[in-house]
Amino acid sequence: MARRFLPTFLQKIGCPTSPAVGDVGSGNLSVALAALSTTLISLSGCRAHDFPQYDPNYREYAYVTNSVSGTVSVYDVVNVRVDREIQVGQNPTAVAANPTRNEVYVVNTGAPNGQGSVAVINAENNSVAGSIAVHKMPVAIALDPDGNTAYVVNSGSNTVSVLDLKAHREVAQIGVGEGPAAARVAPDGKTLVVANRGGNSVTIVDAGTQKVRAVFEGCPGATDIAILPDSSKAFAACGGGHQVMAMQLAHEARTDGRPATTDKLESLLAVGRAPIHLALKPDGGEMFVSNSLSNSISEVVTSTGDVGGAYLMGAGPVRGLVSADNSLLYVVNSHSQEVTVFDIGDGRRLGGPGIHVGDGPSALAFSSAGHLLFVVDARSGDVAVVRTQSKNPAMFTMLPAGRGPTSIAVKSFKVS
Repeated sequence: MARRFLPTFLQKIGCPTSPAVGDVGSGNLSVALAALSTTLISLSGCRAHDFPQYDPNYREYAYVTNSVSGTVSVYDVVNVRVDREIQVGQNPTAVAANPTRNEVYVVNTGAPNGQGSVAVINAENNSVAGSIAVHKMPVAIALDPDGNTAYVVNSGSNTVSVLDLKAHREVAQIGVGEGPAAARVAPDGKTLVVANRGGNSVTIVDAGTQKVRAVFEGCPGATDIAILPDSSKAFAACGGGHQVMAMQLAHEARTDGRPATTDKLESLLAVGRAPIHLALKPDGGEMFVSNSLSNSISEVVTSTGDVGGAYLMGAGPVRGLVSADNSLLYVVNSHSQEVTVFDIGDGRRLGGPGIHVGDGPSALAFSSAGHLLFVVDARSGDVAVVRTQSKNPAMFTMLPAGRGPTSIAVKSFKVS
């Protein structure tokens, strides 16, 4: 059963609300009033220019998977409030938004060694529009740039399911390495790169033919993939060791004079212990590695593969995200209640202990305008909303989630 939360009078004064108090039962009234009081305090520094002015037909939502609840929490980004909670399937663990159509896809991992599925959410009415059966223990999803094809990583089957997103069905399976954990499609749509955690390897797939082009061994516990904006190079985080694998990707000769290339292992870059996530700057010039057991990030120059330096973050950094202007890196520290902010230009952490959020921050996403950062707190079961448009980013409010929140995606669009 979906739960809808209606806006309150706070929208009328030009500021977002969290959480709204409409449609609450008598048993929840005291909780809602307490939340309203907290919200009023947090809004004391609100200014109209801190938030975008939206067209009446503009919609934007954030979707958070709740693995224990079997649900997705939907957040209204325009009004900064809970919209509803949707039942999607057993153990939802990953989510992705379609870049060209108003759909969101939720990977339901299911029971151990059981068959999983992908729930399709219609973003215009935030309801489940269908379900696509995949294979054993799906754990991740990657979409091609045109939004027509999705690749679902089946960790228990050692395969990748190829989904036709127009027809909402599986059209092929690709055999990859043991225990695949993550995948990414190159920006030009021609290559799929898969990290095989169990196989300590990386598989390169031709997206057009859906055939494996190359396999590179020697990446212990491969966990994450990043690909440069020009699709020339890929990187894999070797989470079971202290390396990042750098790979050249095959290409035909280009019109700008660059010659044809082949898939090639370039190098293993030494970083910190247990690197598990790669955060690429939008311009592709630098990449930041979350070293979860070293409590640090490593900075990599992508053109040369040079590791420029390591910087201490909080306890257990697990994911980073770079702002659209390439200036700031936000890092969630899973063994704390903090998000650390790193000034890329100055090469240093911003002062202070970091941004205080909920317990066990594990995933994050910007709003489309970049004025808000949504942080998923796995242990406290909530989502912290951080205002990013000031010199000192700070938490704006906190929104409730379901049990065991894990991942997040944001979708914006206009309705006719």
